[in-house]
Amino acid sequence: MALLVFQDQHLLFSTKNSILVFRPKLSRSISPPLSLHHTRRNWNHSSESSPPSLCLRASKRGNMNSTKLTAEVGATTLMEFVGKEGEDVGGDLTILVSHLQYACKRIASIVASPIGVEISGGSGDDVGSSSSSAGRDVPKPLDIVSNDIILSSLKKSGKVAVMASEEDESPVWITDDGPFVVVTDPLDGSRNIDASIPTGTIFGVYNRLKELDVLNVEEKALLNSIQSGGRLIAAGYVLYSSATILCISFGSGTHAFTLDRSTGDFILTRPSLKIPARGQIYSVNDGRYFDWPDGLRKYIDTVKQGKGRSSKKYSSRYICSLVADFHRTLLYGGVTMNPRSHLRLVYEANPLSFLVEQAGGRGSDGQIRILSIQPSELHQRLPLFLGSSDDMAELESYDDIQQKINPGYQI
Repeated sequence: MALLVFQDQHLLFSTKNSILVFRPKLSRSISPPLSLHHTRRNWNHSSESSPPSLCLRASKRGNMNSTKLTAEVGATTLMEFVGKEGEDVGGDLTILVSHLQYACKRIASIVASPIGVEISGGSGDDVGSSSSSAGRDVPKPLDIVSNDIILSSLKKSGKVAVMASEEDESPVWITDDGPFVVVTDPLDGSRNIDASIPTGTIFGVYNRLKELDVLNVEEKALLNSIQSGGRLIAAGYVLYSSATILCISFGSGTHAFTLDRSTGDFILTRPSLKIPARGQIYSVNDGRYFDWPDGLRKYIDTVKQGKGRSSKKYSSRYICSLVADFHRTLLYGGVTMNPRSHLRLVYEANPLSFLVEQAGGRGSDGQIRILSIQPSELHQRLPLFLGSSDDMAELESYDDIQQKINPGYQI
């Protein structure tokens, strides 16, 4: 058995024969998140034309050349982007974003470190080895660590009332006066992390429903967490791969930032990202072809032969990591899908549908727009289809594309 405890930025990793204490060593350039004091002092009461993020970090870092170069080329950091000269999302949401991006940098550091390999490899004999779907969904050690990192950051922000996570049976109430609700899948794709397959964090942000304040903690935590995706005020994902990419939307476009490891900044690399109206790639587990309904098989057969509404012959690209498959689809177009009721509405389907719609695409369960669905429970599952507007319209025209049967396979 392996036991992990996350406490005060330390990982306690216990095996049968030893106990390891590990503190992830982040780059010196990864600065702590903004505080309310920083925001008030530098945004509201300063005559400087630029937000404080770059100035504050430059005064603390030894790598001054990298910081100077970033400024000289006119690069925009995430924290500058959300400030008054960018999206101007407001002080409270700026602080929340600062803590979220800091948490994701820490997760990125652990995932790419030797301890990340040790933790994921050490779980193979005991966790997730069951042949049942329940065993498959047992939280893995790195899931738990990532969940604790995010929860810790949200608590420190002082801006979050409740966090709902794939890893927790019930939402966690944090503070009564927090203005926001955060839903998250802390580490999507962690089952394959020992093979160095890309992983990711998914999150969505809602306003706290003040009219629910009169309810008890359990009731208001749940009802705040199962708001319709149409009420999202922000959503994003972080892709941990050859580069660490943070893609986010505040309801006025989708924007991608790349982590500059020399400075610790997320740098705006794809502003106002637009998914192509039509792609040439479909992303789905082809190994389950004979379990699919007739409509989905007919659609795949048609586009593979170039006999669909486009004369292009489509190719299959499938990683089996939702964030990675979605990120590629967002950039190149096409569709990514899981036709059976497997993915979670609250903290996977809703945030990604928000992002794809803001980029000009569509998110659907095969029949209904995802963001129009009212969740009935926290861990509700459903089929998910995300992609280019023209590809989605063609796919949905086949009607019978939701897989109604589940033969019991695990992937």
